[in-house]
Amino acid sequence: MQPDREDTETKTIDLLMRSGPLTAKELAERSGLAPASVTGLVDRLERKGFVRRVKHPTDKRRILVEHRPEKLAELSALFEDWGREVHELYEEFTTEELETVTRFLVGSARRQRAAAARLTEQNP
Repeated sequence: MQPDREDTETKTIDLLMRSGPLTAKELAERSGLAPASVTGLVDRLERKGFVRRVKHPTDKRRILVEHRPEKLAELSALFEDWGREVHELYEEFTTEELETVTRFLVGSARRQRAAAARLTEQNP
């Protein structure tokens, strides 16, 4: 099953936000995508205004891909209502209940990553 384009784009932006600027090769390594797929992905994200290509600060032969925080800030207003509603939901739970939910979600995510890694190892 191939990931949806929007999912891949969202995950790439998240990766760039967490890691900082990366080369296309680094994006391919960290995302598991083929280098040719990363080129198309970066082209799409650049056209949409979410990333830009910049010169590497120490190696002028290389190009880095970085996210554009100003573009992402434009989207934040779209999520204000949702953020407020989620905050209201949090208030319905005790700290202990939220710690239990958090423990479940972290454990679930860890197992999901391990399962994905096993699938990748079995089907390179």
